[in-house]
Amino acid sequence: MSFRKVVRQSKFRHVFGQPVKTDQCYDDIRVSRVTWDSTFCAVNPSFVAIIVEASGGGAFLVLPLHKTGRIDKSYPTVCGHTGPVLDIDWCPHNDHVIASGSEDCTVMVWQIPENGLSQPLTEPVVVLEGHSKRVGIVTWHPTARNVLLSAGCDNVVLIWNVGTAEELYRLDGLHPDLIYSVSWSRDGSRFCTACKDKSVRVIDPRRGTVVAEKERAHEGARPMRAIFLADGKIFTTGFSRMSERQLALWDTENLEEPMGLQELDSSNGALLPFYDPDTNVVYVCGKGDSSIRYFEITEEPPYIHFLNTFTSKEPQRGMGWMPKRGLDVNKCEIARWAWGHGGQGEGRSDHPETSHDPLCSPGRFYKLHERKCEPIIMTVPRK
Repeated sequence: MSFRKVVRQSKFRHVFGQPVKTDQCYDDIRVSRVTWDSTFCAVNPSFVAIIVEASGGGAFLVLPLHKTGRIDKSYPTVCGHTGPVLDIDWCPHNDHVIASGSEDCTVMVWQIPENGLSQPLTEPVVVLEGHSKRVGIVTWHPTARNVLLSAGCDNVVLIWNVGTAEELYRLDGLHPDLIYSVSWSRDGSRFCTACKDKSVRVIDPRRGTVVAEKERAHEGARPMRAIFLADGKIFTTGFSRMSERQLALWDTENLEEPMGLQELDSSNGALLPFYDPDTNVVYVCGKGDSSIRYFEITEEPPYIHFLNTFTSKEPQRGMGWMPKRGLDVNKCEIARWAWGHGGQGEGRSDHPETSHDPLCSPGRFYKLHERKCEPIIMTVPRK
């Protein structure tokens, strides 16, 4: 008899989260109180951006990663919107460009100076006007430069050429209700959406058609999320009819039944999934929870494997996820030093997988509290 199946082989079974020391957090930030299920935070290898409370309009902070500690109340913000900012997203091709969607029905694209802001930024590089209601989702195309998707409460998805401020595609009539989330496939040829009508749709933007649709992906009435995984499968979070939180994995070739379905608990905060394509690990953060759960997605049943939970005392209002480029070795060493990992990386090999460091970092989160942002480093113990 083989004992191999008793303990599943996985490099990431022991991933654990480590919050940084208090002096490495970003303190005294008034995180936005707007009731919208966005992450409120966007991170790249240069900056962390956080949507904040603002009187008479909408604003977000952009802080260089090294600017930790207490943030002065007079610190300049990006403040060109006339209504609260609902979503922000860094351009994957340029670390100094960020897009924002707002209740004022506009999408704005901003150029952040090399060393961060020294005065309030009120002039966007481009203003994109095409939605008739507030814009709740903005997300850049993963592979094509200057292509941005926005989704509004008018149930319309717009794809923009940011360079010319033109609408490339207007996808109207595909969603009968509010769009909760949009996620591009890895090559950017399609995107999937989760909608208030409980359907998950896979859409080809060039043709403007729904390629695949799953009605009632989750039975509950509360918000759902759907994200594309690297192999083209779709991971969703939602609620059951009994208001229990669920995770599901779907094959886009056959959406009849989920490949895997798990019930988590009966808390009522929307679950925000973050996916790492290199490790095939999905991190699930609940709004208002004080924990991050993580799961490994594999090729064999039951497909969704629970790994661990990171818990802390305070609930999270939002969450930012550092893209893999931010874990570049040189930057990673600075990051380790900046986030209290000791040393400046002397005597280490150039490759994290082969270094003798006992910790290899597969990811980093930026957790928003009521008044601060706390980096959490996800680490894999190495032999």
